[in-house]
Amino acid sequence: MKKTMVFAIMAIAAIIIVSSLGIQISPHNAIKIPASYEGAALFVCPVGNDVWAQIANGIAPMRKYIKWVFFFVIMILMANWGWALYQNLLSDKFKRDSYSNVWSFTKMAFWAFIIIMLVANTPNHYRVVHINGTNGDWVLCESNSPNARAVRSDAVIP
Repeated sequence: MKKTMVFAIMAIAAIIIVSSLGIQISPHNAIKIPASYEGAALFVCPVGNDVWAQIANGIAPMRKYIKWVFFFVIMILMANWGWALYQNLLSDKFKRDSYSNVWSFTKMAFWAFIIIMLVANTPNHYRVVHINGTNGDWVLCESNSPNARAVRSDAVIP
């Protein structure tokens, strides 16, 4: 594998892990809650309205159709790989050219799947909660996250 490809994969993985875990270079001061609320409070932050969240929300209604398209693409890929194998078996020798188009289609489908899934499943996608009595979406966060608020755990709906 090329060095730039390894670096790109490691950078994407690091960004996903850092953003999912909410790791910060200079954390904010933690919210102090009364001792009577300890164990019964969760910390929530308002959902950011950045470009990636808007794109993910735009893709959300089409998730079912995207899954069907990827299933269809995988079926076409299996048929193409089978056809290339069949052609090689008929000629009783290995022809590298019969696999070149199938391999490029496989790589294109793989990267399209990765990019769409990364955009559709932003880190906030798995942390979004709703709070009784408020409008909008919130995400679970830590007590030292910016704009964090403490709410009773029984008011939080996953």
